[in-house]
Amino acid sequence: MLGKYFKRPVVWGTPYAVSIEPTTACNLGCPECPSGLKQFTRDTGRLSEIENKNFLDQLGKNLFYINYYFQGEPFLNPNFLVFVQEANKRKIYTATSTNAHFINAKTAKEIVQSGLSRLIISIDGITQETYENYRIHGILHKVLEGTRAMVEAKKDAQSPTPHIIWQFLVTGKNEHEIDALLEMGDNFGVDEVRLKSIQVYDFENGNDLIPKNQKYSRYKRLPNGKYKMKAGMNNHCWRMWSSAVLTWDGIVVPCCFDKDAKHQLGRIEDSDFVNIWKSKKYKSLRKGILTARQEIDICKNCSEGSKVWV
Repeated sequence: MLGKYFKRPVVWGTPYAVSIEPTTACNLGCPECPSGLKQFTRDTGRLSEIENKNFLDQLGKNLFYINYYFQGEPFLNPNFLVFVQEANKRKIYTATSTNAHFINAKTAKEIVQSGLSRLIISIDGITQETYENYRIHGILHKVLEGTRAMVEAKKDAQSPTPHIIWQFLVTGKNEHEIDALLEMGDNFGVDEVRLKSIQVYDFENGNDLIPKNQKYSRYKRLPNGKYKMKAGMNNHCWRMWSSAVLTWDGIVVPCCFDKDAKHQLGRIEDSDFVNIWKSKKYKSLRKGILTARQEIDICKNCSEGSKVWV
């Protein structure tokens, strides 16, 4: 990324990765998620087949990775697997993240047939009591049933995909279950178990969700009792040159930390993606990243440098 070294917001080509939002709706009420809390200030809705094709047409030939997830639960959009199939036709690697409440034997078979490359299943506890501390309204046995269905569907189809990941959002209320989770993942036959550090919006004064074990936290407790981010705030970000996020209604935002789409760089229906990607507004944001990133609100809770994948 030459812009990092020369401090110039120069961009060539188009992004190789994007996140596309199937829907803003969610069946859960997670306390640090605007979708779960139903606190969006932007419009809510779901992506259509026509818009998905339009997005793919505009994003360019450099694109080889799509995360069909931003906010909301993807499987609440009845056309979700149609989106995956369209991307698969174009030989694009596809991923998504789900709470797995809508996966059964039938849908698991359809997921495998769709060509989805990677499926992240959120599992934030190995008991219902622990799980529902964060996944409000969630039912753990549905997550486990969905996982079993996916593992069996892959075996039946003799398919290597999707790569199934159990993702465990480590909090102060579930960190004691990590060892048991890893063993449980092996028993279920998932391909990978990941531990992810939790984002807390109001972290400066502490929060019960922040893990006590600093290894699993993106925040550091100071001698005065306050908290700060462990990762430094450097004036660069590879995401501004490599990827973008498209909301269900075609708003282009810089990255997944802009959950409420406050930094809107353009809308597909008003201008094609390439023009937005190379626009003065995008250029101005990249310049801000390179010169004063600490002043950009969505950067202040960024997890880059504090991930804890295992």
